[in-house]
Amino acid sequence: MEFLTTSEAADYLRLGERKLYELVTTGAIPCSKVTGKWLFPRHELDLWVLAGLARPAGMLAGEPPPIVGGSQDDLLEWSLRESGSGLAWLNEGTARGLERLQRNEVTAAAVHFHSLDASDNLAHDANVAAVRSAPDLHDVVLVGMVRREQGLLLPAGNPKRLRSLPDVLTLGAKMALRQQGAGAQMLLDVLLKRTGASPRDLRRLDAPCLTGPDLAAAVRNGHADCGVATRAAARAAGLDFVPLLWENFDLAMRQRSYFQPPLQALVRFLSEKRLRQRAEELTGYDPSPAGQIRFSA
Repeated sequence: MEFLTTSEAADYLRLGERKLYELVTTGAIPCSKVTGKWLFPRHELDLWVLAGLARPAGMLAGEPPPIVGGSQDDLLEWSLRESGSGLAWLNEGTARGLERLQRNEVTAAAVHFHSLDASDNLAHDANVAAVRSAPDLHDVVLVGMVRREQGLLLPAGNPKRLRSLPDVLTLGAKMALRQQGAGAQMLLDVLLKRTGASPRDLRRLDAPCLTGPDLAAAVRNGHADCGVATRAAARAAGLDFVPLLWENFDLAMRQRSYFQPPLQALVRFLSEKRLRQRAEELTGYDPSPAGQIRFSA
């Protein structure tokens, strides 16, 4: 990340240094004090300018409701409460959350996309690719939340001795699935494709599970032999866990929303020690990307 000095930032923004200091003292501009000197992240200055972009009245988009849509996640829900952001959450899956963001129905969407590249390998960063190609999101920002461990959830003791997805197929284990558009279901679909199979080849639980905890409950209650969800969901339900991969779990939002107080409260909280401690308690999280801007249109 490139940082500008006070004089460089003033020149970049075409402001006087006195005016810049006024913005600093009121907390109105992104900056950081290091060894007594103010530094200004250039990328965030760009977002700050774009967030205040004036538009003709007929083009002015209404403010979205203070809701984070998209994927369910225990650490995110805890963070929304503990940060004092005032943001509610609406868990409908990754694809549905991004669709709502495009329609201005949520202020942010929690996403974890999965896809295959041209060589049938897992795409390096499917979240960035998805938001970059999404219609009507020319001003999108992708803020890192965490990396999460996804895997197979199994009854305690793993009675069927399932160690991999091919084991599930070979032994005909009953599998709980997520709804289409959920990130975990995208992951299962691409992993099946890599083995030459499809969801039709699975012995499936009839109704899809709408969240990871719902899937964990189905396995714990004996309705299914396994399913794909996070390590944190497995631990919370007292289930065994076979790891599959680590994934990026991010927050997508519009540039104008990034600097609004609710999301700023959440982004600031993501850098706090309490988040790292909670991530360790829940298990299966790497909080190193928390609060970082991973992509900006």
